[in-house]
Amino acid sequence: MPKLTHIDKYGKARMVDVTAKEITTREAVAKGSIFMKHATLQAVLTNDIKKGDVLGVARVAGIMAAKKAGDVIPLCHPLNITSVDISFEPQPMRKCVDITAMVRVTSKTGVEMEALTAVSVAALTIYDMCKAIDKEMTISNIRLVKKTGGRSGTYIRKG
Repeated sequence: MPKLTHIDKYGKARMVDVTAKEITTREAVAKGSIFMKHATLQAVLTNDIKKGDVLGVARVAGIMAAKKAGDVIPLCHPLNITSVDISFEPQPMRKCVDITAMVRVTSKTGVEMEALTAVSVAALTIYDMCKAIDKEMTISNIRLVKKTGGRSGTYIRKG
């Protein structure tokens, strides 16, 4: 079983020392979904939400969140992100919007947390902008689906 890198030999939390690691191009892709009433999804898709362009604002929020992951996750390294792409795929049959975040950096550590944070905040932004008409929305299945670069190489989630 691999050991946890954020725990020192005494069992205390620590920030991982990446000083000796090689700088490489790293990329992470995360996905998640926000489920809502059919009428809410239609209002999002037709820009009929009083707060404005839900998906446009959620895209900007996700990008901003990726850039700030190191500020909100205690042991996450602050990174100079080089690219963030947020995309939305409405799923009318499932009554949800699927969210994908791709984050890229050239650094000594990966961007998995940045991609996961981007998806989470994009989903939370959609919730915030639509909560006046649908308090039953559910954010679900946020997960890392791919990461490349670094010592551990490529990871692709099965299924």
